[in-house]
Amino acid sequence: MEDLQKNWKTLLAPGANIAPSAAPLKLSDDEWKKRLSGPAYAVPRHEGTERPGSSPLNDEKRPGIYVCAGCALPLFSSAMKYDSGTGWPSFFTTIPEVFRTRLDFKLILPRTEYHCARCGGHHGHLFNDGPPPTGHRYCNNGVALRFIARHA
Repeated sequence: MEDLQKNWKTLLAPGANIAPSAAPLKLSDDEWKKRLSGPAYAVPRHEGTERPGSSPLNDEKRPGIYVCAGCALPLFSSAMKYDSGTGWPSFFTTIPEVFRTRLDFKLILPRTEYHCARCGGHHGHLFNDGPPPTGHRYCNNGVALRFIARHA
């Protein structure tokens, strides 16, 4: 994980706000409400879903890193992003070891839900209908992410 962190820093502007480590971050619900507001609180903390097509990150094309909105852990690079046509930011892979998964039965059929390994925030669902080389689609709620553009 330490080598990965060095790689993240080379992609970012000096002083970019990213998590100092992948150490677990545990906050009370009141602390989360102060840190995040509205949908940025409801989606990651209560496993909500934003409206499709509502995230400005759908159209983000610049090079950079996508970090967890709750704890700033780097999750995806812009090279991992693709347009899935679903209305949510989608990625075919992740930075290793940044998510934990579990089965979600909310829509009766099981889906693989993924959460930030550092803060436990819900990000979205993993599907097996993505592009090569992985065949995966990490369908992410945009409000659960923050984009940090690469420095010039």
